[in-house]
Amino acid sequence: MKTSSHFALPVVSGLAFLALLQTQGALNTTSIISTLFFVIAISLFKSNSLQTKKPLALKASLGLSLVLLLGWVPTASAATSPEMFTANNTWMLVATFLVFIMHLGFATLESGLTRAKNTTNILFKNTVIVAIGLLTYALCGFNLMYPGEFNGFIGFAGLGLSNPAGDAGLIGYADGAYTYYTDFIFQAMFAATAATIVSGAVAERVKLSSFLVFSTLFVAIVYPIVGSWKWGGGWLDKMGFYDFAGSTLVHSAGGWAALACVIILGPRLGKFVNGKVKPILGHSMPMATVGVFLLWLGWYGFNGGSVLSADPGLVSLVFVTTSLAAAAGVIASMVTSWAVQKKPDLSMILNGSLAGLVGVTAGADTVTVTGSIIIGLVAGVIVVFSVMMFDKLKIDDPVGALSVHLVCGIWGTLAVGIFSTNPEHKLWVQFVGVIAYGIACFASAYLIFFAIKMVKGVRVSEEEEMEGLDYHEHGISAYPEFSVSMISSTGAFSGGHSSASGKGAGQAGATDKVLR
Repeated sequence: MKTSSHFALPVVSGLAFLALLQTQGALNTTSIISTLFFVIAISLFKSNSLQTKKPLALKASLGLSLVLLLGWVPTASAATSPEMFTANNTWMLVATFLVFIMHLGFATLESGLTRAKNTTNILFKNTVIVAIGLLTYALCGFNLMYPGEFNGFIGFAGLGLSNPAGDAGLIGYADGAYTYYTDFIFQAMFAATAATIVSGAVAERVKLSSFLVFSTLFVAIVYPIVGSWKWGGGWLDKMGFYDFAGSTLVHSAGGWAALACVIILGPRLGKFVNGKVKPILGHSMPMATVGVFLLWLGWYGFNGGSVLSADPGLVSLVFVTTSLAAAAGVIASMVTSWAVQKKPDLSMILNGSLAGLVGVTAGADTVTVTGSIIIGLVAGVIVVFSVMMFDKLKIDDPVGALSVHLVCGIWGTLAVGIFSTNPEHKLWVQFVGVIAYGIACFASAYLIFFAIKMVKGVRVSEEEEMEGLDYHEHGISAYPEFSVSMISSTGAFSGGHSSASGKGAGQAGATDKVLR
């Protein structure tokens, strides 16, 4: 009984300590071993015989216990508390909602900058794209983009979603930053954005079915594979390439795809006449403006959520750099377009704000406030001249998607190598990343869209384009109170159909519809 009493108190104390660790979520192998040695040391100390005859054993046990405890304490203190885990995960879900709102922004911006006769078609595309992005990302995209251990170029973790059981899918999933399902849904919202960029560039003349097939293949396969090169820990990530929230991985990837599709598709009827550029005005600048403000709002989730936690310092920095870059883009595009065109152009400053946002996205967490302003200013100038450049090259982009997402995405990615406060971010590595993504995204998009063209065609007929895709593709107009015969040749709504006007009304305004 006397011998057992020497061990009773140490054992009970050790068990109590382990129970306490369990309640705090800090129980691990190191803490268990450390507690065991501590129990042995106390037992040796309480035993008079061992205390006098085995001092070496006592010292060894105490020493091992202290070493293990000191090595474990930093880990335990760094463990995320349940409260912080909840805050992190909640912010990530709020950011997800904000990115979702961006799709409404894309829909209204594209609709406003194009003609009324195609509005239903554009809204339809932008709605279906979100559904395609979510479903394909759940089916295969997520596991293509984040395959775990792979060769750095392509890997696949299997079909569908597989949430780890217990805490492994919750507080233990990402060091307490978010859950498995939060990770998926946040990343899935990004996936559809790439196809949305293509939608704007091919607007008003692409076959709906062909576009949807292309979007499905590009979002399901191409986007996640090239995304894995950086965000999935692939070869570019190992090289040191940096893209915080997707200037290249999302925006330029979509921009390269858009360029390939536009080249195959060709310009809208009436855009280039006798070697001259003929402006085709959008039907609703208020709608386009609302779209840009929705996108700007959503960008706080796009960039702020890419911190991947609710870190107060970093999230607030990203909000500031994002805001200032957008503001600088507005001012720079205003001054540039006013100087070149001799009049202030609303569409240019709308795209200028987006140019600044796209430009800062790659380095929003690693550039200074001053750096973000410079990035936005340069992007605002670039986007104006880029729009003019594509017109001169006879590449028709109704909404300026190529200039905003492709050109300014490239600029933003390279800007990381110039303005980043991290010395490990090198300009030449950023350049390698830009080239790699350009080749992969342009080539794959070109092959997919060209194959679709060979199989079923990608462009509507001349008659369908002149009379409007709403009428021919959907049989309904976004503005049924307007008919072609009611609208003058200078009206912004030309090409609209009333539900009762019939095909004859559409033909009556055919000449005007080519230009409006």
